[in-house]
Amino acid sequence: MTDFPLLKNDLILRAALGKKTERAPVWIMRQAGRYLPEFRAMREKYDFFTICRTPKLATLITLQPIERYDGLLDAAIIFSDILVIPQALGLVVEMLPGQGPHFPDPLKVPQDVDTKLRKHVDVHEELGYVFEAITMTRKALNGRVPLIGFIGGPWTLMAYMIEGGGSSTLSKAKTWLFSYPKESKRLLQKITDICIDFLIGQIKAGAQMVQVFESWGGELSPYDFNIFSLPYITQIADKVKAQLKQEGMESVPMTIFCKGSWYALESLSNIGYDTISLDWTIDPAHAKAITKGRVTLQGNMDPNVLYGDHEEIRITVRRMLEAFGTGEKYIVNLGHGILPTVDPENAKVFLETVHKVGLELNNK
Repeated sequence: MTDFPLLKNDLILRAALGKKTERAPVWIMRQAGRYLPEFRAMREKYDFFTICRTPKLATLITLQPIERYDGLLDAAIIFSDILVIPQALGLVVEMLPGQGPHFPDPLKVPQDVDTKLRKHVDVHEELGYVFEAITMTRKALNGRVPLIGFIGGPWTLMAYMIEGGGSSTLSKAKTWLFSYPKESKRLLQKITDICIDFLIGQIKAGAQMVQVFESWGGELSPYDFNIFSLPYITQIADKVKAQLKQEGMESVPMTIFCKGSWYALESLSNIGYDTISLDWTIDPAHAKAITKGRVTLQGNMDPNVLYGDHEEIRITVRRMLEAFGTGEKYIVNLGHGILPTVDPENAKVFLETVHKVGLELNNK
């Protein structure tokens, strides 16, 4: 293991593990990226995936919000993308301006799994640049805050690989589920195996916490979620922890985020993750009642609130913190990623209010 600087702020790690905290820690999904003018300036010079594949650039961008919001964020998240796994499998993925991710040659029929995808993926060979970026960033953070690593959930990655990009219906991916269920499970397992190796590699490289983004979980019915998502995200938690233990390494806190899968809260709280991240459609009282303190909760302000005026942001943050509680088993975040046209000053108001109100409520 690399020698890293001593961690000065472990608030988020304590919260994820259910320990008491002097205030609720906070970070923002997609906090390093497109809403920041310093990121947009970088994007004028470099292609999106060039940044992902260049550890020095990924490090620089990961640090941008930490430096802009000095002392207000309790974690950094490595600048990367969930679609590096499909790239590692051999698919071409482009990031098109104003359109987002695009696969010029997606999977169309089950036979494509054998003809278009690599049979074996060595994550160190294909994704070593992410590990290098994590190690470099962990050192550059100099112990200011912990570093989070992440992956996309298997169902979400499969859907992208078949749809060829974003989709409002996921009709192509769902055609696979209902026309080729056996082949779909085979593909999901193939993706899952890489997810496990990739997360273990990230932890070994220096990630102090990891999150699984099953961003399209809510596009599945509860029945189909239990078949095509839950078994695979369960495997990820189980096998990552088991392999690290086998190698004599401690695991790190693991977070699961299944956007829209409100119906799965009870299941998600029983599959080995330390934290469940919630989208904004879930009431805090409901989430607490269902999960019964088994896990830490993370979230869940609607990212669109950041388009409101400063007073509305402060009111919403206070209401959220009062509902979740601030001294134990709670991490403040948005209910999804920060949107690209948000004013960075509004994000600052959000963070400042979390600090102020969190300390106030904890000292009552």
